Amino acid sequence: NFFCPCDWNVLPGCRENSPYSSLQRPLKFALNGLFKRGDIMLGGTFIKNFKTIPPDLSFTSKPNFELSVFQRAQTMIFAIEEINRDESFLPNISLGYRLYDNCNSLPMGLRATVSLISSLSDTFTENNCNEVPPVLAIVGDPISSHSIASSRILSLFRVPMVSYFSTCSCLSNRKEFPTFFRTIPNDDFQVKAMVEIIKYYKWTWVGAVGTDDDYGQNALKALHEQVKMFGCISFSETIPRFNDKSKVEQIITIIKQSSAKVIVAFASEAELLTLVKEVVRQNITGRQWIASESWSTSSLLATKENFRSFGGTIGIAIRRVQIPGLENFFFQVQPKFDPNNNLLIQFWETLFECRFPENVTQNNSSLVVSKVCTGLEDIKSTKSGYTDTSDMRAVYNVYKAVYAIAHALHDLMSCKEGSGPFTNRHCADIKNLQPWQLSFLKHFTLINFTNKLGEKITFDENGDPPAVYDIVNWQLDADGSVKIKNIGLFDESAGVGKELDLNKESIFWNPTFGSIPESVCSNSCLPGTRKATRKGEPVCCFDCISCAEGEISSETDSIECIKCPSDFWSNSPRNQCILKDIEFLSYEDVMGIALSTTALSGSALSFIIFIVFFHYRNTPVVKANNSELSFLLLVSLALCFLCSLCFIGKPTSLNCMLRHVVFGISFVLAISCILVKTIVVIMAFKATLPGNNMMKWFGVAQQRTTVFLFTVIQAIICLIWLSLSPPVPNKNSKYQNGKIIFECDIGSTAGFTCLLGYIGFLACVCFAIAFLARNLPDTFNEAKFITFSMLIFCTVWITFIPAYISSPGKHTVAVEVFAILASSFGLLFAIFAPKCIVILFKPELNTKKALMGKGTNRKSKNGNFFSVPSDLCRDEKSWRVGVSWESFHLIK
Repeated sequence: NFFCPCDWNVLPGCRENSPYSSLQRPLKFALNGLFKRGDIMLGGTFIKNFKTIPPDLSFTSKPNFELSVFQRAQTMIFAIEEINRDESFLPNISLGYRLYDNCNSLPMGLRATVSLISSLSDTFTENNCNEVPPVLAIVGDPISSHSIASSRILSLFRVPMVSYFSTCSCLSNRKEFPTFFRTIPNDDFQVKAMVEIIKYYKWTWVGAVGTDDDYGQNALKALHEQVKMFGCISFSETIPRFNDKSKVEQIITIIKQSSAKVIVAFASEAELLTLVKEVVRQNITGRQWIASESWSTSSLLATKENFRSFGGTIGIAIRRVQIPGLENFFFQVQPKFDPNNNLLIQFWETLFECRFPENVTQNNSSLVVSKVCTGLEDIKSTKSGYTDTSDMRAVYNVYKAVYAIAHALHDLMSCKEGSGPFTNRHCADIKNLQPWQLSFLKHFTLINFTNKLGEKITFDENGDPPAVYDIVNWQLDADGSVKIKNIGLFDESAGVGKELDLNKESIFWNPTFGSIPESVCSNSCLPGTRKATRKGEPVCCFDCISCAEGEISSETDSIECIKCPSDFWSNSPRNQCILKDIEFLSYEDVMGIALSTTALSGSALSFIIFIVFFHYRNTPVVKANNSELSFLLLVSLALCFLCSLCFIGKPTSLNCMLRHVVFGISFVLAISCILVKTIVVIMAFKATLPGNNMMKWFGVAQQRTTVFLFTVIQAIICLIWLSLSPPVPNKNSKYQNGKIIFECDIGSTAGFTCLLGYIGFLACVCFAIAFLARNLPDTFNEAKFITFSMLIFCTVWITFIPAYISSPGKHTVAVEVFAILASSFGLLFAIFAPKCIVILFKPELNTKKALMGKGTNRKSKNGNFFSVPSDLCRDEKSWRVGVSWESFHLIK
């Protein structure tokens, strides 16, 4: 082995012990590197000196040699030597390497790339500019922006690059980067893993910061696209690549002012360092950081000093794998001082904080050295990022990258002449292999092998590996140090909804929270409310508006309220549609019981009076009241009472028709009987002269016919009504929101109006005629009772109209039933109560003598007087005073 050095006099910015007070702008670049010849050369670019070099390359501060990153270069050497020792793998072929440090600088990275594919070493030695073989493939670059620039150059020469740390999704574009491959998943999957964590904890209001390069900006763009599906980005800021304090302070101000408690950061540890220091300096706590794989496992950032602000950070990390033999290989590194091996010397001096005497003499003899390196120091006795092998993640990607290239070479070696992939089906000359032959026909895409650790290594058509990440958490260890602990796994191949697997119990949350933090612009709207976006604010900032009556939202954060079906109504919390209460006048209701009891009582009373009249049918009072019409009137009144029962109970098609038909016909029958009785009274007592035969024109047959005709007219009205548009059961939900009024829809308003109008017409005629007959002789004055009964009837039904209209629900039916019962009782009591009192309690008045009067002069309506002598009244057939008993007997 020999190491191609960096000429520290030429590139002092890459040297720790440079005399900075006398720095000048260099005229040439020189690269730190490691070199070993082989039959096939592999290149590698790594970051060992973290020094962000401004565009003017002023070199005003010394770089920081990162010991943990030096592991990656050593891992590549370890993998190459392991392959060279395996006689069955690439037999008779030795692999060599040229490794360069790009100093975290794009110009340096491009210079390294050009040097690797050329035949000249971009190093300057004291004695020569030696020619070295170009590399066949390159492992690197770790920075996405560097890989983008380098891959554009490499694609021109068809040189494959296998990156172990460049994650920008843009590099999956095969048209732009046809020779680029990587052993780390692209950022689309990393962003997806982050978004799955954010969704899992319902964080809908997050901030984001990213570096000002392809890695940071593409990741931020992907984050925006995925988060907007369920949440919002509170702020999205770009971290300056160079030390721009004003920009960093601006980002800090935005973080402090934002209500977002979760911040996603896409940046390398070097580029994030300034922001982290400022967050810690200003003591910004109460933020949950989500780290990208570039800094999630950084020992540079995961320190005790930063823990107050960054403790509990959840990060996406490359899978951690222990490579057998690698740890011992790290500890076996031994320095051999040589002016051409400065990189390893620099590592040794940094690790043990000493200086080799030769190095001091060569570079600056005036420097004061506190400790001299002997080369015999024990690496195992130190505690540093290089010796810490507990969390080697990126090194495994380097290991896989070397083996992927080796397997592609092995496939070319296995080619049989005559069946090769090249012109005339030739195979490649492995001793004189060209880079384009390695990338020809996508040899890398066809790679499919299982390594010594049991992992299957493949690339898809875009050169990307399967996406599998560890989920890590920054926790405080017992000794006070920060421990990066695995808390879960993200596996893209696990299936939809199963990619994320978290061990929730092992997660440590920042002490500021103490539990799972919330990061929302507005708290979730509970079921029963809907989201109303605030004007001029992101959709995640909203107010919760209660659903209106009859509408519900059954899910959290509903965008709109859903109207309940017609038979349903919203419950009090407005989160469920419940079946509306169906309301009708039921027999179980107190009101229904009272009305039905009253109806049955009225019907029973009518039946009792019927029995009384039938029992005393031969007495003068019954005979004088036209017993036939009285019996028919009692039957019709009983029907009036019973028809009210049709209005009580659940409406059906049958009782909806019956209630109005029976009501209409029974009332017409009753009023017809009363009307005919009234006419008979008037006609009987209008006969002023003895021998007047007016009653012959309105005898019993005519009375029956009149009642029949009046009733038939109503029956015809009902028949037409039922045939055209009959009453039907109807569930009415318009009157009361939370109830369904189960009612009988009258169907035809005209039919119902005609039915009631006809009853009203007969009642008015009857009332008018009875009113005209009110002054007939008292003993026979049936008319005054009829007048009173009609007055009650008309009063009840006139007051019924406004009460019916203003009564809601079942009370409407109750009012109608009450009107039926009240008018029926009015007719029953007004007409029959006086007769029953005489028959039952004053039998002495139920005689012909008492009924006709004894020698009493009576005055007719026209002013003429007549008398009924008692001796003449004994003979029913005698005519002495112009009114025979036959005429009187007709008044039944």
